Amino acid sequence: IKVTINEYNKTVDQYADNLYRFFVKNIGDTEAAHDLVQDSFAKMWIKVRDVEFVKAKSYLFTVGYNTMIDYIRSKKRRDAYLSNQNPEPYEEKDYDLKGMLDYALGKLPENQKTVILLRDYEGYSYEEIEQITGLSASQVKVYLFRARKSMKDRLIENRNLFPINV
Repeated sequence: IKVTINEYNKTVDQYADNLYRFFVKNIGDTEAAHDLVQDSFAKMWIKVRDVEFVKAKSYLFTVGYNTMIDYIRSKKRRDAYLSNQNPEPYEEKDYDLKGMLDYALGKLPENQKTVILLRDYEGYSYEEIEQITGLSASQVKVYLFRARKSMKDRLIENRNLFPINV
């Protein structure tokens, strides 16, 4: 066994909260995020004999990312079936800066949202993001650039819609 039971438990203690935050920021559903964390750790447990402890974090986030992508795709198919993809227009205007950022983040494509969350919210290096997402270094940098530009443009475009509550 490459990862012992104690090391596996240590991985759970160290990274469950980070993984949960990553999921919540990406999908915005706390219940689904809890389920995704459990699924990710269950998948890691199944492969525990193939994972080295020093690579456990990277392996866990890679599994988590892929699990989340599967969930998002499944949810999109289910939502499209149930509602014919007729989203209601966004109307809420009583947000502060966090609300503005969450709104802009929510408008990003999944690949850009994932990269910006990993880099700017969770503090991962480009190399770690490459390992987690399977993207190349140039893809990570391009998605990050586009995500930041898109968020900036959206924030400037909607600055009057979001009065800051001081």
